[in-house]
Amino acid sequence: MNHKTTREQIVVTADELFYQHGFEHTSFADIASALNISRGNFYHHFKAKDDILAAVIEQRLARTGELLAAWETTSSSPADRIRSFVTMLIANREPIMRFGCPVGTLCAELAKLNHVAQTNANELFTLFRNWLGRQFSLLGHGAEADDLAMHVLMRSQGIATLAQAFRDEVFLRREVEDLNQWLNSRLQASHPHECTKHAAEE
Repeated sequence: MNHKTTREQIVVTADELFYQHGFEHTSFADIASALNISRGNFYHHFKAKDDILAAVIEQRLARTGELLAAWETTSSSPADRIRSFVTMLIANREPIMRFGCPVGTLCAELAKLNHVAQTNANELFTLFRNWLGRQFSLLGHGAEADDLAMHVLMRSQGIATLAQAFRDEVFLRREVEDLNQWLNSRLQASHPHECTKHAAEE
C-alpha cells in the first residue's frame, strides 16, 4: 500500500473499531492487527490515538456533508429530505441494533471521558441540526425551525438507543413510522400537498 492508501485504511478501520468497541477500548495494536500492518508502519502515519480520532471525526464530517448534499440533489422537497434522515434509522437498523448510533455513541463516550475532541465530535450533531433546521425553514417554520430540528434529532437518538438496548426491530420500525406521522402533522397546515403526495406514494 502507498502512503496515502495506508493512512486512509487506518482511518477507515479505526472508525469501524471505535464504533464497534468504543474509542477507549480500541488500541493501536487492535487497529494495526486488523490491517495486518507493522507497528512501525502504523506509527509512521499516526503518533497518537488522539490523532487518529481527529482524522476519524474529520472523515465522518466529510461523509455526512456528502450525504446531506446528495439528499439535496435527489429531492426538491424539504419534507422528503427530512424523511430521508428519519428513515436512515431503518436503512442502518442492523448496526444500530448492535452498536447504537455512531454519532450518539461517540459523542456520549467522549463526554464521559471529558475528552478534548468532544466539541469536534459534537459538530456532527450540529451539522444535522443545521441541515434539518434549514429544511423546516423552507417549509415555512422559520421561527420554530431549530426547535423542530432538535425534536427530530432527539426522537431519532431515543429510537436508536432503545433499539440497541432491546435489539427490537419492530420497535424501531414502529417509532420511525410514528416520527413520520408527526412530521406529516406538522406539514398539514402549511403544506397540505406534501402530506397528500407522501400518502399517495405510500
